Amino acid sequence: MRVKRGVVRHAKHKKVFAQTKGFYGQRKNIFKQAKEALLRAGNFAYRDRRVKKRDFRRQWIHTINAACRMNGIKYSEFIYGLKKANIELDRKILADLAENNQNAFVEIVKQVKTTTT
Repeated sequence: MRVKRGVVRHAKHKKVFAQTKGFYGQRKNIFKQAKEALLRAGNFAYRDRRVKKRDFRRQWIHTINAACRMNGIKYSEFIYGLKKANIELDRKILADLAENNQNAFVEIVKQVKTTTT
């Protein structure tokens, strides 16, 4: 007796089409193209979960640099001074302070300036 795959194939196709919902054109409703689009999307998602971390770090550095320059110190000097003053705040926290609590950031800059001079 031969094996008929109608139910299994339909279930697999249904699963792929559910995942490609919202894709443009034939990428959402033709199985072969939907499957290829899904594999490609998965690769981009995997890669970009790592790239996102780099992008956030870059953004934090830009924010800290802008705040440092407004307080008369370069970013590199500021980071060096933080290490010298044993202030262990990461860039995410520093960027948040620079945006939302400028008074606290100014105090940190003052501490860094006194330790580097």
